[in-house]
Amino acid sequence: MANLQQLRHSPLADRTEELQAASSAAVAIREVPFTTQVGLRAEPGTEGHTVLAEALGGLPSKVGDVVGNVESTAVLWLSPDEFLAIDQPDTQLADRLTEVLGDRSGQVLDLSANRTIIELSGQAAALVLRKSCPLDLHPRVWTVNQAYVTEVAQTPVILWRVAEDTWWIAPRISFANHVTNWLLDGMIEFSSAKG
Repeated sequence: MANLQQLRHSPLADRTEELQAASSAAVAIREVPFTTQVGLRAEPGTEGHTVLAEALGGLPSKVGDVVGNVESTAVLWLSPDEFLAIDQPDTQLADRLTEVLGDRSGQVLDLSANRTIIELSGQAAALVLRKSCPLDLHPRVWTVNQAYVTEVAQTPVILWRVAEDTWWIAPRISFANHVTNWLLDGMIEFSSAKG
């Protein structure tokens, strides 16, 4: 009998070869499927906020902040009392944080099936994003390991700069194909940079 990991299907699984074919030395695109994503609500100054912060190595304190990084558990700021923890696939992060929070005020919710992650990388990645993202992506404004709620392709996403030339775009799964189509269109001018 197959287990759940064998049965699941990521939103862009059928497009893996297409994404590889569209990628070049200048800009590459791929899906990062099945990350663990946990929504957190905890008002700063409360006991719930304190215990969640202790369990995660801190919680972000302002717009754009990320605690942690892409190689480990990262917590992104969404609003003053709302955060998104992102971890490797198939971790028990939601269960662990639910236990930590206990009956204190706050909320822990497994959102792993809510969004997928599209990775755009390469020297031209920011140029492709600038075609459809209203935020200023200049490196002096947006440093590595910052994340913001914004739009890409006129679609709400979380945009996280995980490395110098690498961005994670997290749309809701129902919009994954739309955002991907838009990004692929923006990549066409760089297709001659194959190699």
